[in-house]
Amino acid sequence: MMGEMGDPVQLKEEGNKHFQTGEIDQAIECYTKAIKACKDKKAQAVIYRNRSACFLKKENYSGAASDASRAIDVDASDIKALYRRCQALEKLGKLDMAFKDVQRCATLEPKNKTFLETLRRLGAEIQQKLKTTFSTDSRVQNMFDILLSEEEDKEKKEKAANNLIVLAREDAGSERIFQNNGLALLMQLIETGKVEMILAAIRTLSGMCTGHRARATAIIHMIGINKLCSIMGMDNEEIALATCNLFQCVYESLSGADSRIYGKEEALVLDSSKDLKTILLALLEMVGSKNVSGYGRDQALNLLTKNVPRKNKKDSDHSKSLFTIDHGLRKILKVCGQVPDLPNQLAMTENTQLIASVLLNKLYDDLRCDPERDNYRDICDEYIKSKFDPNDMDKNIHAINALSGLLQGPFDVGNILVGRQGVMEMMVALCASEREVDQLVAIEAIIHGSTKMSRASFIISNGVSLLKDIYKKTKNEKIKIRALVGLCKLGSAGGDDYSMRQFAEGSTEKLAKQCRKWLCNPTLDVRTRKWAIEGLAYLTSDADVKDDFVEDEPAMRAMFELAKSRDKTILYAVACTLVNCTNSYEKKEIIPEMVQLAKFSKQHVPEPHPKDKKDFIQRRVKRLLKAGVISALAVMVKADSSILTDQTKEMLARVFLALAEDPVDRGTIVAQGGGKALIPLAIEGTDLGKIKASHALAKIAAISKPEIAFPGERVYEVIRPLVSLLNTERDGLQNFEALRGLTNLAAMNDKLRVKILKEKALPEIENYMFEEHEQIRQAATECMCNLVCSKEVQDRYLEDGNDKLKLLVLLCSEDDEDLQIAAAGALAMLTAAQKKLSVKMTKVTEQWLEILQRLCLHDNPQIQHRGLVMVFNMLDADEELAKKLIESELLEILSYVAKKEDNPKIQAGIDAARACISKAMDLGLIKPFTQ
Repeated sequence: MMGEMGDPVQLKEEGNKHFQTGEIDQAIECYTKAIKACKDKKAQAVIYRNRSACFLKKENYSGAASDASRAIDVDASDIKALYRRCQALEKLGKLDMAFKDVQRCATLEPKNKTFLETLRRLGAEIQQKLKTTFSTDSRVQNMFDILLSEEEDKEKKEKAANNLIVLAREDAGSERIFQNNGLALLMQLIETGKVEMILAAIRTLSGMCTGHRARATAIIHMIGINKLCSIMGMDNEEIALATCNLFQCVYESLSGADSRIYGKEEALVLDSSKDLKTILLALLEMVGSKNVSGYGRDQALNLLTKNVPRKNKKDSDHSKSLFTIDHGLRKILKVCGQVPDLPNQLAMTENTQLIASVLLNKLYDDLRCDPERDNYRDICDEYIKSKFDPNDMDKNIHAINALSGLLQGPFDVGNILVGRQGVMEMMVALCASEREVDQLVAIEAIIHGSTKMSRASFIISNGVSLLKDIYKKTKNEKIKIRALVGLCKLGSAGGDDYSMRQFAEGSTEKLAKQCRKWLCNPTLDVRTRKWAIEGLAYLTSDADVKDDFVEDEPAMRAMFELAKSRDKTILYAVACTLVNCTNSYEKKEIIPEMVQLAKFSKQHVPEPHPKDKKDFIQRRVKRLLKAGVISALAVMVKADSSILTDQTKEMLARVFLALAEDPVDRGTIVAQGGGKALIPLAIEGTDLGKIKASHALAKIAAISKPEIAFPGERVYEVIRPLVSLLNTERDGLQNFEALRGLTNLAAMNDKLRVKILKEKALPEIENYMFEEHEQIRQAATECMCNLVCSKEVQDRYLEDGNDKLKLLVLLCSEDDEDLQIAAAGALAMLTAAQKKLSVKMTKVTEQWLEILQRLCLHDNPQIQHRGLVMVFNMLDADEELAKKLIESELLEILSYVAKKEDNPKIQAGIDAARACISKAMDLGLIKPFTQ
């Protein structure tokens, strides 16, 4: 009661009690209240000293040092406070200050061995640090000398560059470079104009900026944001990528996304918002600048995509998106509107316009209300209208191409603009133009604009004959293939509904055959062949087409090779094609009663194609695996995050799940790197995509050797996706396969078992042990059997007030032998590890002895062996319990089993029974037989 009223003495005592019982958070809370309530300086100093000890336990070293200092301010000879501050300062890396504190402690208590040992150790560490510092300084200078020398050989320069990059990744190394005129020397490397020198400098700067706000701020001010943009704008892919990484490191350090603690220097930088705004404006300037290379433009767009939209929609601040829309939306539309075949266009790569469309989509998705969306649409509408000019065809195709960019990004915005008066008519008119470039742009716009069936029906009535005419007459392969894709898309508007075919019987197969022919033609450029895959992406919704495609192995291999090429705009089309071929798209559940009702009321009823039945799908999956689909998927997953959208990731996850359906195929998936490729898909993407990828991982983890399927540290990344499947929202098969996967992982080593427990999987696994479904209950019990090797799990079984142990004992009496093996195995390991559990086992249920006897007499040698091991553990645990066991019918059972002749099939059980008899003799409970 006194503690609640705020008595500092009472609060301090409560804090002491919490500290002694290891309840550190509660202790801190009590000490904090006591400090506020206490008016006496000396008493307050003692409480500060106590709270300092708590902060040390919590590894809050700056807090510990601060509290100890307050105690020392009151009493300079407070030896406990001095030593605690010494410990905290050492952990903060301030060895010289820590040394002074322990020196004072040793002066006050010269015979204290702890102080003397700490003094000796810190002295040695300071000497070593000085030695390293001087050697680091000379090494830094030496590296720059080698890099800037005209005479040194290439190999020596490469080694010096790599050493400099490695050094910059450590805080101490970064600081040495920074203090030793490093920035000026790094600028000299950049000014050489040599690619390898520029890369070395940029990568070193990235290391120096990582996680250090003060240094990142100093670097961008000394080098200049415009200078960094000009480097990123160079026509070199590696330099653009490295500078993009540098900008990302700077952005994360300044915005606090990378918030490592680096002591007092952080206080020097009060507000980074101005610098962040300057970076944002500079990147937007790069997007529309003629002086920037295609690689540089791609990276500027990538940085905007990654850092502008909110990561979490619950975060209310989306001011960066509003700022970007106001200052940069027109510039992004300008990129979308570029037509590479015209003169004086911005430099672009094959991926630039798709990255711009992705950014447009993410910005639109980040808006929170209708007025903001209206403003976005108005800017787009105004931009496209401003480009329409009856006297300038180049401007018109720029407008239509920008519209194509919107249709690939925020489709709703593009769709509204396509519906504006004159827009669709302009597309049709451009198709009839004599200029090939006009036709090319218009056909692409029609392809992107006919995504919704309502639009497709408009174009079918207006444009199919036009597209057919262009396809027949044009000699330009680029236009011919796009016209074909337009026809493909319109031909597939009915999806997989067999009764809704748009074209005559056999037409779609002919279109698909032509697409496969283009795809396999190596003389065509990648961009042109890409459109063949676009065509197949639409046409493979028809089961005849997908069946023909998987029979054409050269076409499949050609598609997989293109998926691995530099042009990543192809990924979505490849993913669509694979989803169609594996039938892994979302299917609506067909309820027979509703079908009858729809027919009765003369409503349209979708009809599945005969070739979309299970055996056809399985055959297609086998053909895809044989053609090397997994290696292509593994490359696709590694694509740049801007191009590999969440929707594409979900499709890839769907394909992986379909491929992993048959256990026979999972070995092939693992051998070709499918296990590793699935991990990023299970961690990032749409919720549904992550579930699908996690399920595929569970299927692989359940039957594969984890060290082969997920080599190295990757195996630890598998656990979280599997645990995510252990909840009531997932279906029974997902629960079951996740449990089997975790069982397999838990058998590997203790580090993995600890990781499973850290992911809070234990309560879920325990819940599934109560499950009515036999297979799920068995899988959960098998998983627990492997987890009981962990000390933490054993401790949970030791706790009072739960039925965990009782459940295991009762599961041993079930009829399912696999369940009995798992439950009895868990009990055998628990009773071997914790003797108290042997005694506790006899108290959880009155049936324990009967169940134990049944296990020891079981026909299954594995179950019998586990039961006999339990008996041995109980004999070894407690004399009273041992006496009770020997006085029961168990002695007869043990004698019966022990007297059996040696037999390899049941030898483990015989040996265990003999060990029990021997143990009973040692305890004097039975006498040895003598003649």
